[in-house]
Amino acid sequence: MRATAQGHILQLDGIRFIAVALVLFDHLLVGVNIIPFGPLGVTIFFVLSGFLISRILLKSKDKTSDEPGGFKKYLRKFLIRRTIRIFPVYYLTIAILYVLNVPPVRDKLAWLALYGTNIYIAINQHWMGSVDHFWSLAVEEQVYLFFPFLIFFVARKNLITWLAIMGVISVALRFYFFYSGKEWFVSYVTMPACLDSFALGGLMAWLQLYKKEVFQKLFSKSWPVLLGLLSWMLLHYWSKTSGELYNVANVVLDRLVSSVFCFFLIGRAVMGFGGLFGMFLENPVSVYLGKISYGLYLYHNFVYNHFHSGSTHPTVRLLHKIYQYIPELQGSLAFEASLVVLLTILVSSVSWFFFEKPINALKDRYAY
Repeated sequence: MRATAQGHILQLDGIRFIAVALVLFDHLLVGVNIIPFGPLGVTIFFVLSGFLISRILLKSKDKTSDEPGGFKKYLRKFLIRRTIRIFPVYYLTIAILYVLNVPPVRDKLAWLALYGTNIYIAINQHWMGSVDHFWSLAVEEQVYLFFPFLIFFVARKNLITWLAIMGVISVALRFYFFYSGKEWFVSYVTMPACLDSFALGGLMAWLQLYKKEVFQKLFSKSWPVLLGLLSWMLLHYWSKTSGELYNVANVVLDRLVSSVFCFFLIGRAVMGFGGLFGMFLENPVSVYLGKISYGLYLYHNFVYNHFHSGSTHPTVRLLHKIYQYIPELQGSLAFEASLVVLLTILVSSVSWFFFEKPINALKDRYAY
């Protein structure tokens, strides 16, 4: 495992970059792309979150469980560190969108402020415009509400059973939603229907901490990653040839199959990929874009959205200005996507250096 002195696993930043790149690719090329790269990117984030959060909580539990007031210390540090990392930039974004009156922020402010966008989408069975992508942030926050309690109060030897139950319930719930006639995205955004991703991440953390030999044996080779990727590709080949746009393959089974692929991808990255892929993951550009991936995900729909950025949107106006001087670029999807990506990186970099990074430094006061 290649890690910094502080325990930061280097190649996981590269994995974050891949995840957010898949989401941006999917959203920017929505008019021509038919491969579900976006959902795969989100699943990478979910499995990675399950791994990192479970790892943090398990290590913290081992340190504090026998101390007087151990649970209070354990929970306090977790909540403070999560709050410092996630809340400031999220609520700043909502505040800016509110002031600029970007729809539907003012009308749905309570749902946004309480991390309930996925619940709103599931109940009403329609999306929320330019803040659609906040659903995944809501899922993660909802998982954080119960995961610390699960990790602390379930005995170490019983945790795998509970994670397995979570995974089974998640898949069963997606089957239920599918066969009860719900819109496909109800299965996609409902938190309990996402838990197989987090459960596999939790299993990975448990193995790394308490079954090191099993972990090393499981993730020391790259062929399971390739097999997982092939399985995901075959699943979507089945989906595309089924004759129905939304079917059991892409509505019910996709998250499970992609989570298994991500399980091996992330586990192998923890061990350390070699060769060209390892060099790619540890490349300074990949690492940097992985570090600012939260901002890239948070802001990209506001920099430009295929469905909701009208003629007065700053990015659209900039494009029109460029086309006045270089008309040959008009209609070039590659140019438009590249410009939007560069603008998103610029906005996210400003956010990282002038807002997120200084605030994140406060986490050092609450080290595990």
